Amino acid sequence: MTTRVEMKDVHKRYGSNDVIKGVDLQVEDNEVVVMIGPSGAGKSTVLRMINGLETTTSGEILIDGEDIAHPGVNIDKVREKIGMVFQHFNLFPNMSVLDNVTLAPTELGLQSKADAEKAGRELLESVGLGDKEDAMPASLSGGQKQRVAIARALAMKPDIMLFDEPTSALDPEMVGDVLEVMRKLAKEGMTMVIVTHEMGFAREVADRVVFFGDGKILEQGTPEQIFDHPQHERLQSFLDKVLNV
Repeated sequence: MTTRVEMKDVHKRYGSNDVIKGVDLQVEDNEVVVMIGPSGAGKSTVLRMINGLETTTSGEILIDGEDIAHPGVNIDKVREKIGMVFQHFNLFPNMSVLDNVTLAPTELGLQSKADAEKAGRELLESVGLGDKEDAMPASLSGGQKQRVAIARALAMKPDIMLFDEPTSALDPEMVGDVLEVMRKLAKEGMTMVIVTHEMGFAREVADRVVFFGDGKILEQGTPEQIFDHPQHERLQSFLDKVLNV
């Protein structure tokens, strides 16, 4: 099996504040890894480091065997393999939905405008927004904007998709549509690393659940191991709170 992401003894410090403390993590090809844990535990920082948006203080992060912290690495080239979806959608408000989706592949010369638009329409169809290609972002609901953001990330044909709490800014009734798109991606075999507070979703789609606390991985395992047989007292306490057990 191919290892897509490998973190080796990764630390991150802001001033005197250690936010990531010796994280070792591997993500295999076609694996869905879901990171859970309290706010401030370091989950989003880890995700941003995988995408090169945050640098490591020490340790290695390998994407397909290439250390992204190495001075000679072309981080933009590495990022072309990685799609990232944030809490907030970051769509260009002055561009139509289709133009938002096709901008990166055309600007980077990866596709002609015609090819990008054809692929973009197919992606919008796949996220349930085939009728919205000419709409402007301001006319969309939060859930629709997030699905456009997913289509935009997929337009780069990434090998790995990162999701940073993609439903946390949405009204509850809009969460389901976004999670459904992510379920579909998981079934299609997309390699995914997801930070989420949606525990039911984590149990359903994850191959492996990783529990973070205080900048460290405290426990990891299958959804059944994590949710039904938690070992670490911090994980037990966290699940008691979020599952209202």
